[in-house]
Amino acid sequence: MPLVRRADVVVVGGGHNGLVCAAYLAKAGKSVVVLERRGVLGGAAVTEEPWPGFKVSTLSYVVSLMPQRIIDDLQLRRHGFEVYPIDPGYFSPFPDGRGLLVWEDPEKAAKEIAKLNERDAEGYLRYEHDLEELASIVRPLLLRVPPSLELGSWADVREAIGLGRYFFRRRRDLAKLADLMTLSVADFLDQYFVDEAVKGALSPGGVIGAWGGPMTPGSAYVLLHHRMGDAAGPHGAWAFVRGGMGALSNAIAEAASAAGAEIRTDAPVKRIAVTGERARGVELEDGTTIAARAVVSAAHPQLTFFDLVGTEHLPSEIAQDLERYRTRGASAKVNLALSELPDFTAMPGSELGPQHPEFIICPSIPYLERAWDDAKYGRWSAEPMLDCVIPSTKDPTLAPEGKHVLTAFVQYAPYLLEEGKTWDDEADAFGDRVVETIAAYAPNVPEAILHRQVITPLDLEREYGLVGGNIFHGEMSLDQLFSLRPTPMMARHRTPIRGLYLAGSGTHPGGGVMGAPGFNAARVIRRDLRLRRG
Repeated sequence: MPLVRRADVVVVGGGHNGLVCAAYLAKAGKSVVVLERRGVLGGAAVTEEPWPGFKVSTLSYVVSLMPQRIIDDLQLRRHGFEVYPIDPGYFSPFPDGRGLLVWEDPEKAAKEIAKLNERDAEGYLRYEHDLEELASIVRPLLLRVPPSLELGSWADVREAIGLGRYFFRRRRDLAKLADLMTLSVADFLDQYFVDEAVKGALSPGGVIGAWGGPMTPGSAYVLLHHRMGDAAGPHGAWAFVRGGMGALSNAIAEAASAAGAEIRTDAPVKRIAVTGERARGVELEDGTTIAARAVVSAAHPQLTFFDLVGTEHLPSEIAQDLERYRTRGASAKVNLALSELPDFTAMPGSELGPQHPEFIICPSIPYLERAWDDAKYGRWSAEPMLDCVIPSTKDPTLAPEGKHVLTAFVQYAPYLLEEGKTWDDEADAFGDRVVETIAAYAPNVPEAILHRQVITPLDLEREYGLVGGNIFHGEMSLDQLFSLRPTPMMARHRTPIRGLYLAGSGTHPGGGVMGAPGFNAARVIRRDLRLRRG
């Protein structure tokens, strides 16, 4: 007979958002069970060892967006969370042999930019000031539960009134925010800079993980989204996690376990049990049934309803909204084990220098737009944008002595390839092209490669549950943000099925390793469980 268990809350998915939600609910005294399909926790924030002695942050590779409040509330540093800030933020080499170090200190970065263009050095200081001003408006909204557009409860009304007051106090900045939400990265950067190399170096933040190019309207918001964090310092600085990104997920899991949560790996869920328009628990593939007062899915919204629930339990208009929810991906990863550091033509030397922890290959806006042009028509980019990090430059525990791990985030690699081509056939040629692109700037890299791992958009879906290869669980466009994410009827992490909640990146405030969706969902669930008990 199948084993029957009971809990207050079952969390489906052991990614970082599911773990954050579980930790807060367990701290609130709820009995919580977390079920992770894979044998390792973390979802996309995971450290794996594809080759002996080399520990790789397989997908997500740097941290910044995790709010300091979550780090403090869950006492993550007590559980092993430690970061190495990256400064300079990155090195940008150019085909003509020049290079740019983008330091975290705006004054220091401006002096570097002045070597390329003195006018743009002044523009950079204005750009940094304005972007931080806009980030300060949006940042407080990350840990707020957006109201339902139906205003179907007093909580919705109170939240809407509170937001109205919040924006009224900042009404003078709303025009700038509206511009940012609708402008392309190219148009936004044109307001500050004239040099194509400078604009190229600063543009990647607007397209990372996006289905669009630097000239696509709305892409400027993605640039802002990547500036929201304070986990690594001010102004949206980024950092490596000691032990790789999986160490962050493990720290959250330890916090949840310390609060009383039970966490299981290799525990795939077969279905979410729904009777009488209410979620009653889950059934695992091994036949185990866990009854619960609340079920939380940290999986992609489409996986949750199409695979685990069944659209027959949804009103037809909501099922249609989910089908229309855009989750196209154009990103891939190429991970390398190296015998030595890259020797850049623009900044020679394979001994550790400021050019090594992170470098970005994107020499101009036209270069990036051409890369996007390939993806629009089902081709991986012949000249891709690469965001490359070498975390072993800061954390020697990740590789054998004298060796290094390089992980390259690649844009663009469309999930759907042109007719007649498949990712299973194209992966090796794609990996070759990524290495060739790096070699054009650091010629020693091909001979230094000891091992290579290519993770395609199809792999992102098959192995990690990122539908369409979208790393954000859905596009970060204006019509899929805040109260509209993933659909207007699921704004407050609740779903039309009573007792079923969403806590993944497909909810507000969206993608990235931030934990805010899990934090916000836990607030809603705690309140609902108190009301239900009352």
